[in-house]
Amino acid sequence: MELYDDIYYIERIRKGDTESFGCLVDKYSRQIFSLIVKVVRNREDAEELTQDTFVKIFRGLSKFKGESSFSTWVYRIAYNTAISGARKKKYEVLAVEDDDLANVSEEAVAEKLGRTSQEEQLDLLDRALEQLPPDDRALILLFYFREKPVEEIASITGLSVSNVKTRLHRIRKKLFVLFTNMEERL
Repeated sequence: MELYDDIYYIERIRKGDTESFGCLVDKYSRQIFSLIVKVVRNREDAEELTQDTFVKIFRGLSKFKGESSFSTWVYRIAYNTAISGARKKKYEVLAVEDDDLANVSEEAVAEKLGRTSQEEQLDLLDRALEQLPPDDRALILLFYFREKPVEEIASITGLSVSNVKTRLHRIRKKLFVLFTNMEERL
């Protein structure tokens, strides 16, 4: 079967061919589920929130104006749904004090991450991500795992570009503190 771009399917859906929505679900479901499960840290909740996301996408297709790419619009809905779901559950997170971050240099962060093997880094990162608040986790996931540019993350989250950059910088420092604490416990 020949694949078409998102706009083709959107137009077909808008004309009443609701079965075409399945093509968009097929295209985005893994990516969206992956983001949501990392944010909410619970598979069952993530499955439900992923379904909620696609219901919102379907119902909101008439509002999609093409001002951003369709994938950015989809991620924005998924991001907001995941963050709302995580806030409702009030998952426990580890607080990192601003004072702990003030003394951390970018060089120290880069050096710490460069010392361990990629497998060890991924394991540490996964454990550290579990301790971050959902909105911080989502930013890291969008930037490093989904490789979204800062401008697109700003569009997805509703934050300014400079705010995204600042928050990513602070989150990297938080991860450094968390890595250091985890290594000390080993």
